Amino acid sequence: MKKITIALLLVCAITGSKAIAQEFEEKYRPQFHFTPKANWMNDPNGMVYHNGIYHLFYQYYPDDKVWGPMHWGHATSKDMIAWKEQPIALYPDSLGYIFSGSAVVDKNNTAGFGKDALVAIFTHHDPVQEKQKTGKHETQSIAYSLDDGKTWTKYKGNPVLQNPGITDFRDPKVRWFEPQKKWVMTLATKDRVTFYSSPDLKSWTRESDFGANEGGHGGVWECPDLFPVMHEGKQMWVLIVNINPGGPNKGSAGQYFLGDFNGKTFTSNSKETKWLDFGTDNYAAVTFSNTGDRNMLMGWMSNWQYANQVPTDPWRSANTIARELGLKTVGKETYLTSVPVKELDVLNTTTFSMKNVKVKDQLDLTDKAKNKTGLFRLDLTTKNSADFSVVLANEAGNELIIGYDKAKNQYYIDRSKSGKIDFEKGFGEKHIAPRFATGSEMPLTLIADVASVELFADNGLTVMTDIFFPESPMSRLSIKSVSGITLDNLKYTVLKPSAK
Repeated sequence: MKKITIALLLVCAITGSKAIAQEFEEKYRPQFHFTPKANWMNDPNGMVYHNGIYHLFYQYYPDDKVWGPMHWGHATSKDMIAWKEQPIALYPDSLGYIFSGSAVVDKNNTAGFGKDALVAIFTHHDPVQEKQKTGKHETQSIAYSLDDGKTWTKYKGNPVLQNPGITDFRDPKVRWFEPQKKWVMTLATKDRVTFYSSPDLKSWTRESDFGANEGGHGGVWECPDLFPVMHEGKQMWVLIVNINPGGPNKGSAGQYFLGDFNGKTFTSNSKETKWLDFGTDNYAAVTFSNTGDRNMLMGWMSNWQYANQVPTDPWRSANTIARELGLKTVGKETYLTSVPVKELDVLNTTTFSMKNVKVKDQLDLTDKAKNKTGLFRLDLTTKNSADFSVVLANEAGNELIIGYDKAKNQYYIDRSKSGKIDFEKGFGEKHIAPRFATGSEMPLTLIADVASVELFADNGLTVMTDIFFPESPMSRLSIKSVSGITLDNLKYTVLKPSAK
């Protein structure tokens, strides 16, 4: 045990202050991103909107803060911002651990469980079979809820989809395909995705596969998603595939493909490998079901490269904020855009705005911000005329630098001096992301919590999410540019913690 911890415990014993101990132990606890109260969390699962409530299920191990036998944890929210942790929804059973999956509202009672039943479709992972190396240890199963997700009943006929002999056969994302009145399952199958269809969520037929020769293949394919987005009056299909490792800045990341889906096959319209997020901390990102025309996504705000080692206690991991997805064409390529959901505005408190501000060397905003928490939103617009950076800092000398490199036409986040980085050798690095926008106007949105920053550049064309662990809150903020830039608009908003 470290000396500082012993000293702190002595202080707490003398003062009787549990609050001081908790504040010390939980200094990295995000204030408006979902975290479990304690223990291990990874991939978001079964995200669905039903009867005015957003449901977030997630990979959860209730007995330790490192990965273990997976359960489905559960949290609910009215706005995707303030989450309330609920009792565990699904426990491991004789068929195995409860791995990732999705949930749907069965409006037409196709499964016979009841009209508007919530149905979870998930992977059963059998550790006994895994040791026997049969290659058939992952199967797909279902469970249903008739009380808005409070309690769940596993289907007696599980598994509903047997494994044909593919070692990695998991993470079913299911949606209703209205033109053919059937359910479509997008399943991760080692180095590709396989599409299945069903009339009733119980009997599944293989339709096709995609991706053996497309996209990034630096690691196994996981946690896919398939959904349509309207773009310039036409419907375009988006296929998200998470990959580990093989991300653009090492470790885990999400890639996506745009194209057409006819109920049987997906056809990509580009050979370019496209990334959902160029930061290192947005993995297993998938969308909510049953949200109408809005496509909203959340990811696991960590990376398998260091997820089991991050210095948090008594919990590990958080989720990203919810992002609304769209499409934008630049030249001959179309890209998926991500921006913070409008619901995030509920956290806004005091603000200040500035216009036509010239920055030469440094503009220190610390005194104007009057914000000791490090929780803020920064919206600014400038021209891509020169290098610049936004620097988050504290009294301990920690710095997190978010910037733009004009010569390379790249955005970056540098966490090499951001605080605690010694828990994993590759953590304290600089991450880079290309700028896709071609116009001179450069709008940026930065969302900062206690231990994370989310950058949405050019209205969400380039996105970066990174976690960090400062020794004290990042209460200082400055904008720097050696050769000089003009901030056409700047708006700084202090964010309050979300209600738990």
